[in-house]
Amino acid sequence: MKHLLPIFKREFAAYFATPLAYVFIVIFLFAMGAFTFYVGHFYDNGIADLSVFFAYHPWLYLFLVPAIAMRLWADERRTGTVELLLTLPIPLWATVVGKFLAAWAFTGIALALTFPIWVTVNILGSPDNGVILASYIGSFLVAGSYLAIGACISATTNNQVIAFVVSVIVCFLFTVSGTPIVLEVFRGWAPLPLTDAISSFSFVTHFNAITAGVLDLRDLVFFLSLMALFLAANVVVVDLKKSGG
Repeated sequence: MKHLLPIFKREFAAYFATPLAYVFIVIFLFAMGAFTFYVGHFYDNGIADLSVFFAYHPWLYLFLVPAIAMRLWADERRTGTVELLLTLPIPLWATVVGKFLAAWAFTGIALALTFPIWVTVNILGSPDNGVILASYIGSFLVAGSYLAIGACISATTNNQVIAFVVSVIVCFLFTVSGTPIVLEVFRGWAPLPLTDAISSFSFVTHFNAITAGVLDLRDLVFFLSLMALFLAANVVVVDLKKSGG
């Protein structure tokens, strides 16, 4: 922790050193509200729950989270500060994890600021707050998974636009892999175990299971394992880039 904390503090403070953090939060909250109340017709549904609100999270994260992740390493390489960062007496893994946790915490703050919607649904009716809490946890895990993927991809380039586009594509593939339209394509020729395997990698499949109010260990392990995998890959990529100059 003594190595991890300085990196976390440095990165987390950097988000609020410029107006970009506040702009992102405003865009995030506006998008969440627009999709919930206007696209999802929250008031017209007449049901006191937040299923409409959470249904759009993976799709909004698909563009908003890579926008955060793209700068984690690409910007460091572009400005040349990555060399200074990697010469500090801090293990590489601590630098990678510290940067990731700072970005995840920032995303968590943006997510937490949607609490007025939770308050609103409690004023309008008597929702199952346990399900809503589980859905928030699931949403936070999805955001973390997107961030881990984006951070790893950001480490491969010094171009933020390339990092953003590739991250969106990879995250999109993970997101849609369990949707009916994708599974139907594979059911026509692929064996059932392969189809089930493809479905099991879908963020939406695991997220929907959590938003149903069930914090199944398998879903938690999926998201946490995926984050660990891409963070480990992030360490390898940064180390290879460091060794290769």
